[in-house]
Amino acid sequence: MRIAELFDGTRPVVSFEFFPPKTERGYSALFRTVEDLKRLDPSFVSVTWGAGGSTRSKTAELVIQIQQEAGITSMAHMTCTGSSRAHIAATLDRLTGAGIENLLALGGDRPEDWELDPEGFEFASELIDFVRPRWDLCIAAAAYPESHPRSPSPQDDLAMTALKVRAGAEVLITQLFFDNADYFDFVRRAREAGVDAPIVPGIMPVVSTASIRRMTALCGAKIPPELGAALEGCGDDEAGTLEVGVEWSTHQCRELLDRGAPGLHFYTLNRSPATRRIHQSVFGG
Repeated sequence: MRIAELFDGTRPVVSFEFFPPKTERGYSALFRTVEDLKRLDPSFVSVTWGAGGSTRSKTAELVIQIQQEAGITSMAHMTCTGSSRAHIAATLDRLTGAGIENLLALGGDRPEDWELDPEGFEFASELIDFVRPRWDLCIAAAAYPESHPRSPSPQDDLAMTALKVRAGAEVLITQLFFDNADYFDFVRRAREAGVDAPIVPGIMPVVSTASIRRMTALCGAKIPPELGAALEGCGDDEAGTLEVGVEWSTHQCRELLDRGAPGLHFYTLNRSPATRRIHQSVFGG
């Protein structure tokens, strides 16, 4: 199933994101999470390419395994960083040969010593340009409600988003955010700029204060003062932190859907409890 076809207005398109574990124990835990979340009838799931390409060799294997064994439409992430054209082509041949129809094309996080591979790509739009005429795939791309951390301005960031759509991206999935006003403002500006692709909000349930502060520092997202104060008030209480995170994300999801968001994309961190609780609070069952 091509994910762009899911956005027909009949129901919200809900998806879950996983990453390739580094150990066999991690794989066992991940497939328990996949089976647990499968009961929620997700529209699709996605698998990341790995920071700096560190686990990219496992992405295709995991995407194929989830789609074939769990029976869930799956989408592979692919980044420009650390990837040559030859490796990208070989991976896409493997994916499409196994029946995968969806790709999330990304620029990727760059390590400090990063240098552009002469046989690679610098920007996601270039990757999309390469993929579109050669493989029959539904291509998704990233969007940044608070702007990409490397963008000089929100205007430049939006121009890059529009470029990805013109290159052939059919769906946009946003970076995590915690203030819905940022998402709605971004959607407004994108529509005014002629971007007509579905823009799916990315939801990150907070399960650890230290982890979410690291993530937001890396991606440029902000933690609203109210959320920050609630998390600080939990101190080292992990259960309390989880409750704050679930409550905040539940409120986010309800408002997003009530105001017209086409779906929700959950960054699960390969865990199911928080995502499952939020989903059940929002959709019931």
